[in-house]
Amino acid sequence: MGRYPLRRIRREWRNRQTRTVQVRVPERAWGFNSPLAHVFDVSSKSAQTSVPIHPLLADRWSPRGFDAEHKLDDTEVAALLESARWTASWGNSQPWRFILGHRGDSIFERIVENLKPNNQTWAQHASVLLVVCAKIKNDDGEPQRWAEYDAGQAVATMTVQARHMGLHVHQMAGFEPDGIESAFTLPEGTVPVTVVAVGRFDSEADLPEKLAERERATRERLGLEELVLSDLDR
Repeated sequence: MGRYPLRRIRREWRNRQTRTVQVRVPERAWGFNSPLAHVFDVSSKSAQTSVPIHPLLADRWSPRGFDAEHKLDDTEVAALLESARWTASWGNSQPWRFILGHRGDSIFERIVENLKPNNQTWAQHASVLLVVCAKIKNDDGEPQRWAEYDAGQAVATMTVQARHMGLHVHQMAGFEPDGIESAFTLPEGTVPVTVVAVGRFDSEADLPEKLAERERATRERLGLEELVLSDLDR
């Protein structure tokens, strides 16, 4: 297998004298009217890409600072769920299932109770919390090998829809699966995979300093050379 032609792509891109995309999020998407630049470096959160990608993808990140006053109405929640509903899945099996809690209701509180303490400090301020579950067995009790992968795809789709709506999503591994299964009656063959916080970003949210530092940090990713496998011939 030949090498991924990243250097050639970059060279051609430079030859077209086009700069790497650096898209600033519209102010409305950050959810407040005060001058954001004074308290938060917006550009630090925009992906530094080798070639331009869609702004909804470039500006997607996972904040912990959520607006504790913001609420999602039924239409907005439906739009998020519809985006997940129409995600591709193996054999159209659609194995994703969601437990939805709005801040202030009992479902939300039960979800918060089953988060790791570090996540409880900030996730309690999100507009909604969703437990993302995967139906790992079909109705005949047979394994659905790709169920968790497909559930992840559904959340990824939802994340893009959320950015389109001026919202942010933060996915969490830090939760208690056994606690979730005890707190809620899940259908047989269905397991919790992750918990997702959705809401409007608040740059002035009160966070522990360690988390605030991570909030301000520039996003980093491995280079394409490290992600695309090459020289695979034995």
